[in-house]
Amino acid sequence: MKILSKNVYVGPNVYANFPVICYQIDIGELEYWPSVKLGEDFINGLIAALPSLQKHGCSYGEEGGFLRRLVEDEGTWIGHIWEHVAIELQNLAGSSVTFGRTRSMQDKGCYYVVYQYHQRDVGLEAGTLGLKLLTHLMPKEVQTAIKADIDEDFDFTDELTNFIKMAQRKEFGPSTASLVAAAEQRDIPWLRLNNYSLVQFGHGKYQQRIQATITSETKHIAVEISCDKEDTHNLLNDLGLPVPQQMMVYSDKQAVRAAQRIGFPVVLKPLNANHGRGVSINLMTDEDVTIAFAEAQNHGTSRAVLVESFITGYDHRMLVVNNELVAVAKRVPGHVVGDGIHSIEQLIDVVNKDPRRGVGHEKVLTRLELDNQASRLMEEAGYDEDTVLEKDQVFFLRSTANLSTGGTAIDVTDIVHPDNRDMAVRAIRAIGLDIGGVDFLTDDISKSYKEIGGGICECNAAPGFRMHVAPSEGKPRDVAGKVIDMLFPAGSKARIPVAGITGTNGKTTTSRMLASIMKSAGFTTGMTSTDGVYIDGHLTVKGDMTGPTSAQIVLRDPSVDFAIMETARGGIVKRGLGYSTCNVGACLNISADHLGQRGIDTLEQLAQIKRVVVEVAQDCVVLNADDIHCLQMAEFCQAKQICYVTIDSGHGLVREHIRQGGMAIVLEKGINGDMITIYDKGAHIPLLWTHLIPATIEGKAMHNVQNAMFAAAMAYSFDTSLENIRQGLRIFNTSFYQAPGRLNIFDEHPFKVILDYAHNPAAIKTITDLAGRLDVKGKRRIVIAMPGDRRDEDIVEAAKIIASTFDSFVCKADDDRRGRTNDEVPMMLKQTLESNGVDASNIQVIPSEVDAVEAGLASCAPGDLLIILGDNITRCWKQIVHFNHSSEHPVSDESQPSRDFPEKLFQPIENKFELQEGSRIVQDERGVHIVVDRDEESD
Repeated sequence: MKILSKNVYVGPNVYANFPVICYQIDIGELEYWPSVKLGEDFINGLIAALPSLQKHGCSYGEEGGFLRRLVEDEGTWIGHIWEHVAIELQNLAGSSVTFGRTRSMQDKGCYYVVYQYHQRDVGLEAGTLGLKLLTHLMPKEVQTAIKADIDEDFDFTDELTNFIKMAQRKEFGPSTASLVAAAEQRDIPWLRLNNYSLVQFGHGKYQQRIQATITSETKHIAVEISCDKEDTHNLLNDLGLPVPQQMMVYSDKQAVRAAQRIGFPVVLKPLNANHGRGVSINLMTDEDVTIAFAEAQNHGTSRAVLVESFITGYDHRMLVVNNELVAVAKRVPGHVVGDGIHSIEQLIDVVNKDPRRGVGHEKVLTRLELDNQASRLMEEAGYDEDTVLEKDQVFFLRSTANLSTGGTAIDVTDIVHPDNRDMAVRAIRAIGLDIGGVDFLTDDISKSYKEIGGGICECNAAPGFRMHVAPSEGKPRDVAGKVIDMLFPAGSKARIPVAGITGTNGKTTTSRMLASIMKSAGFTTGMTSTDGVYIDGHLTVKGDMTGPTSAQIVLRDPSVDFAIMETARGGIVKRGLGYSTCNVGACLNISADHLGQRGIDTLEQLAQIKRVVVEVAQDCVVLNADDIHCLQMAEFCQAKQICYVTIDSGHGLVREHIRQGGMAIVLEKGINGDMITIYDKGAHIPLLWTHLIPATIEGKAMHNVQNAMFAAAMAYSFDTSLENIRQGLRIFNTSFYQAPGRLNIFDEHPFKVILDYAHNPAAIKTITDLAGRLDVKGKRRIVIAMPGDRRDEDIVEAAKIIASTFDSFVCKADDDRRGRTNDEVPMMLKQTLESNGVDASNIQVIPSEVDAVEAGLASCAPGDLLIILGDNITRCWKQIVHFNHSSEHPVSDESQPSRDFPEKLFQPIENKFELQEGSRIVQDERGVHIVVDRDEESD
């Protein structure tokens, strides 16, 4: 079997609205070996290795369905079996996943295998181990036929144990997992910030963080106090709370003297450690104390060791959250109960057969082990692993009651005496923790410590939740929910508004327009785009940032309170969305671009990819009613409403939608031009004349008219005021520094230059249509290229579009040829232009973009229009600005400085002030005097 490709989707994708792993596989010879042909040994071996596969319903929708598929009729194929094995392995490791799909591809024997995961590495390793298992179980003749690399030493039991241990290192621990689950129940989004237990709840400015059960609100000084057992003891003792006698020592001799002074029995514990590590209890002799001292030092990070009086009673963990006792568990050390027949070792095996017990934190309980501590306790009792205990005799294999070492927990929350309840809350408040655990010893938690005695052993920061959310006996407690309620009180916000924008063309401009509107409304915006990540209008990360990583940069920024996610095809195809839901999702258009790549060959397939954005929209979906592929997305929407955008005021479907009270943005003809109009719940709301929007070039740039309509529709869906929408569109323009590569106009030469990043036929058509509508006194010229990874037919189509509109053509290539030869693309453009009636004398082929742009500029005469479809936008813009005009067409020295390029914005004036060396004073076009550093060119 060959793995053709592998994709790990981190968010909503074309297969599911949650993370999945997708393999594309070619099973080759195994296409002729369905499960029934692989034989009974294969099927029985699989069931023996993973008996819990019985729970899988598969296509039958009931328990046992998958096993029926294995044996009935013609059986099922290896890809489908692999999917179920990968899912079940994750379940055995503690990840509750259920979703899987296996579908055939176009080629025979090729399949998509898709399955859900929680943690990336665990999901991938489940696939690897599952494939090893299945290959190992195959008949020898099949192994030979597929040339399988078989490990003769393969032991699935050992492999499974190692896999579970690896999963526990990667997956959330029980406490973190319970907090994440509680957040999900309250519809609070979360992001994992590292490979361990650091998690962000909420987005942007509303975020809170946890690490295990330490929260954003946990005070550092409180944690420090709780970690220092001496400080904790003294603090509680001073408040009159019940604590044992205690002395701090630094040597075994000091420990013995302290024990004699306090009086046996005593307890020894490290000054700073947790989970019961290094703690020895009920020590009765000087020799016991000496041995325990060494053990305590081995587990602590300090030389200091504490000697305490031994308080008898049952160990209780009392959990306090936000000054409220929310759960109490009586903890019992790991133990076995004799039956007069079986040895201690055999009894441990019996206990470990309990399905609730697993490796580490895999399950509710942890497996018992015969380790050094158990051996020491047996030796002290005069036992060994072969000792047969009397019937009902209890033998403890641990001296402490931690669940991580095999202990059990019994919930006793409902019977706690009020005095004990108040004592626990006072202790945690005294330390200053928002979440704290009190370890309290008493014979009966239902009776007051004031009457029967008892004492506080420890107070813990970051207490574990496992014993409370899944006790061995008693009622589970929603302690994680209490924490989430503390971090996000009723009525508080956890989510920032999220706008998702996809489509083939216009995404970046629409995103920038929406950002301008929302900034006018007072928001601090975070925006992803093909140029980079922008926070409050400032570029923070440069590059094509339209995938899931950039989306999470925005959602993690603590200053952002409005997110705008430009979402491109590539990110969705490779890794899915970086956000689970958005409030408003928009698809601007679907046209030929990147077809023939990554299995996307048709517009229908491209639309299915981009549809993911509108599928996860919750409040409103904005669709282009003039694009059939966008219209067809409506039936897949789950949002509360749909808003259609159309430039056709006679659009029949939109008219009916409006009559039904639906929302629409329509371009209507008026005596003064074109008016962008909002229809909503029967209301007719004129918004703005298109010629008042600078980016539309007096209404002539129809693609930017559409982009403005989409931005207005999305802003209106967020209940933005009409005035803020108008203001945001009025102040937005397509200057190089506001929207690089998006209709950047430079008119300080005797001719007009427009720089744009149109790189597919649809985008080139919009810029060509604009060129035809502009009033040009001279000639219309163009410098054109197409990316080398586009289909031949797309390159040909682009040349056909421009052939009848322009007078001269410079055909170039992008810097990155993307698999094409040096002049392959420009020659294809030239040949197509000639075949469409363009005289060869009007066509130049110059593969270098730098040389092509220079030639295009040099060919212009006064009154001409030059369109440059650039690749390296910044370099092209600098060429345009710094182009040296020929003497034949001189430029007046009195020409106005550019508003688009800062180097021409400042003009030196007479130096009237005393300045530091290297500085100068300049005056900008408004007459403002500015001090400028000569070297840095910064104000």
